[in-house]
Amino acid sequence: MASKLKNLSSHSISNDIDGKSFSVGVIVSEYHENITGALQQGCIETLLKHGVDEKNIVVDFVPGAYELPSAAALFLEQYELNAVICLGCVIKGDTDHDQYINQAVSNELMRLSTEMLTPVIFGLLTTNDLQQALDRSGGKHGNKGEECAMAALKMAALYQRHDLADDDASLYN
Repeated sequence: MASKLKNLSSHSISNDIDGKSFSVGVIVSEYHENITGALQQGCIETLLKHGVDEKNIVVDFVPGAYELPSAAALFLEQYELNAVICLGCVIKGDTDHDQYINQAVSNELMRLSTEMLTPVIFGLLTTNDLQQALDRSGGKHGNKGEECAMAALKMAALYQRHDLADDDASLYN
C-alpha cells in the first residue's frame, strides 16, 4: 500500500496557491467525530494558511458519510462557492456496508462535481480499521483534511484560470 511509504499530506507542487478570492464549503460527517473533527481542523487550518478568509468558509455537519452528497448539492445550490470539501470516515466492519456507502458517496460526489462545474472534493476516509483512520487524520500518514483543502484550492485555481468558476454550462453540453 502506497500510504505505508510516506506522509500523504506532503505537498511539493504549486503549494503557493493564494486562496484569498475563494469561498469554500466544508461538510463534515458527525459519525466517528474524533476522526472527522481532526480532518475538519486540518482542512480549515490549511484553507486559512493559504489565504481563504474565515468568513468565506461555510462549515456544516451531517449525521454520516451517506448524507455528504445531499449536503454538497444543497451547498452548491445555496452558496456561491469555488469548491466544496466533504469529510467523513467509514471503517470496515463485519458486513459489506462500507463498500456500499463508499461507492455511493464517491459516485455521487463525482457526478455533482462534473454536472455543477464546481470541484467537490472526496475527503472520505475508507479504512479497514480505526488505526488506519487515526493514521490518516493527523497521524503518521498526515491529515486527509489538509490534502482535501489543497485539492480544493488547486481545483478552484484551475477553474479560475479557465474561467469556469461562474459558468453555468455543463462540460457535456
